[in-house]
Amino acid sequence: MKHEGWAEVTGVLGLSLDPDQLEQLGSFESLVREHAIPLGMVAAADEGRLRERHVQDCLRAATVVGAADRTSYDLGSGAGLPGVVVAIACPSLQMTLVESRRPRAAFLQLVVERLGLGNARVACVRVETLTEPVDLCFARAFTRVARAWKSAEPLLSPQGRLVYFAGERFEPAELPKDTVSTMVTTSALARSGPLVIMSRQ
Repeated sequence: MKHEGWAEVTGVLGLSLDPDQLEQLGSFESLVREHAIPLGMVAAADEGRLRERHVQDCLRAATVVGAADRTSYDLGSGAGLPGVVVAIACPSLQMTLVESRRPRAAFLQLVVERLGLGNARVACVRVETLTEPVDLCFARAFTRVARAWKSAEPLLSPQGRLVYFAGERFEPAELPKDTVSTMVTTSALARSGPLVIMSRQ
């Protein structure tokens, strides 16, 4: 079964996913291995640790999605990390995978179709062309935190938040002064660095 071992992964984060969702996670991992790594979208050195380093790391973002959150952007989605993972874990959240590079957008479209992700769509556009406000923006390996906030802030609804994946060496001093920020760490994934949840003051 493709979802074998995923229950332990999600349990570490306190997430409860059904067998279909676990199957989707396994299928996504396979698609990344088969297509994204050969295309250079994910480092070849990470092939043996895709689950821990990428998929499980991205699942952290699903834990901060609230019941009132309905719409979201994954900025510079790349291989769908974290957008596809969050879309699988949070089926009530509409996810737009924003990726301006056509080969990567084509891979994302393949993923959405293969996994039957009815709550995800691909937008092959630059972030600055987006206009529709959303409840959440996700940014992982997108850009530095100040620039990520500058890109996300115009796209957020009044109560919207940016979920930013910070690295191990992240310094709170890097945060823009005009934001309210909360850092969320996961003890089991301490080496991943914190998630920084940012909103307007």
